[in-house]
Amino acid sequence: MVSHSTGRAPRCRGGPKTPGVLLLANIPNAITLGRVMSVPVLFYLLVSGRSLAAFVVFVLAGLSDAVDGYLAKRFDWRSELGAYLDPLADKLLIVSIFIALGVRNELPLWLVIAVVSRDILIVVAVLLSLVLDQPIPIKPLAISKLNTVAQIVLAAAVLANDAFTLQLEASRSALVWITGALTLLSLAAYLRDWFMHMTGYETGKEPPG
Repeated sequence: MVSHSTGRAPRCRGGPKTPGVLLLANIPNAITLGRVMSVPVLFYLLVSGRSLAAFVVFVLAGLSDAVDGYLAKRFDWRSELGAYLDPLADKLLIVSIFIALGVRNELPLWLVIAVVSRDILIVVAVLLSLVLDQPIPIKPLAISKLNTVAQIVLAAAVLANDAFTLQLEASRSALVWITGALTLLSLAAYLRDWFMHMTGYETGKEPPG
């Protein structure tokens, strides 16, 4: 699931923004908010063993991500709220799925800890850069995109296997190791960039202080 926003305020072609245009421009954000609200529903369905319903909610969440991304890009309905809300919704969805599948012993505990810890460490690093008045630009890395795809494919495989008994145990095992490796590599890449930014190596300038 890929963020559809760029962090810019909503722009509308053809003149000043009217209330009607602003309402339309908030449609992608409303769809994204709906995806956020689906997180506790999906978590409950998973931990209560309702695999088919959980798979349906997961698919609908994925479709909503595609729809709000298309609307934001096609009609330039972008906003600063969407820039933060969209990736937050995706992260909450993935993390909740991994935790629930870990509770059900569908995924190994080490992978759940790695996925959750990665996101926590990245958030802490970003907040620390803000506290130290050295805000770091958030930009998706290629390895991070691969990691996100692997997480989604693994979650989809496990949910589909539970819902339809597809006998995907061998594929799931391979995906677990691939996802684990990409999770660690993407964390290392983010922390490397953060360290270079905070110490001044990124631009060749002397670090502050």
